[in-house]
Amino acid sequence: MRILRNIKEALFWKNMVKIMIPFFIVVTIFSLILSDSKNIFSGNFSTVYNIHFSDGKWFYFLGVKFIFSFIYAVWITNKKMP
Repeated sequence: MRILRNIKEALFWKNMVKIMIPFFIVVTIFSLILSDSKNIFSGNFSTVYNIHFSDGKWFYFLGVKFIFSFIYAVWITNKKMP
């Protein structure tokens, strides 16, 4: 399998991180705007904090996006590598 060969190369991981970080940031911002645009644009950041980040909720909120970004970046990087 091509992916097993590609993950052994350092270039694969460098390219994967270059895709993953911007994608993670975009997905996180898009998710926040999509779910709480009213609170964000009215300046109710404490409400957004209480909904998504307080009491350990940040771990699930960001963890799902991190895993999704990781899988997407590995898939795209593997697809683009020779």
